[in-house]
Amino acid sequence: MRILIIEDNPDILANVFDYLQLKGYTVDCAQDGLGGLHLAVTHAYDLIVLDVMLPGIDGYQICTRLREDARLDIPVIMLTARDTLDDRIQGFNTGADDYLVKPFALSELHARIQAVLRRTKGSRVHELRVGDLAFDVETLQVRRAGRTLRPHPFGLRLLEILMKKSPAVVRREELERELWGDNCPDSDSLRSHIHQLRQVVDKSFDSPLLHTVHGIGYCLAENTGDL
Repeated sequence: MRILIIEDNPDILANVFDYLQLKGYTVDCAQDGLGGLHLAVTHAYDLIVLDVMLPGIDGYQICTRLREDARLDIPVIMLTARDTLDDRIQGFNTGADDYLVKPFALSELHARIQAVLRRTKGSRVHELRVGDLAFDVETLQVRRAGRTLRPHPFGLRLLEILMKKSPAVVRREELERELWGDNCPDSDSLRSHIHQLRQVVDKSFDSPLLHTVHGIGYCLAENTGDL
């Protein structure tokens, strides 16, 4: 499980980071709103622990952007010292899954993380769609315009990343990091896999979905007029 903590208080951040790592989670951190939002939309996380009062943009704005702009359903637990009913309602209205008031026990945060992950696991979307392209991430079946497609197993991983981020442009370095970590084979490997995937998802169809944004990266989208 990979968790993102967005918290500007260094003591709280360090305590939560150390505790969750001891519990076996992979943890990333950000100490401001814009940095946290960037990590959230460019990496795959199972859950976000999100402080409300942050420099840059606040937790409510981050949650709204995740839900409405990025269309991400990552579970979010909000942390805040603001404990009025209106504050909690605002948190839930922006898309939070749970709301924990400071100060809190680390054991309670962990229990809430486990509860939210259990609760959301069965409700997460299993089918990704971009235009007439559909990818069932449970069965690994890919179809376009009713036709079954058979990408290479490596292409399935690449397709999943691009479809989850659609219609956003995914930077080349981000794709390489997601696919190979710090051990990217060579500079042409990604281009080769993109070419193979394009042959599968776009060949024999009237309109392309897989687009190269030169000098930046790639995207899967129906309409690229704004790129």
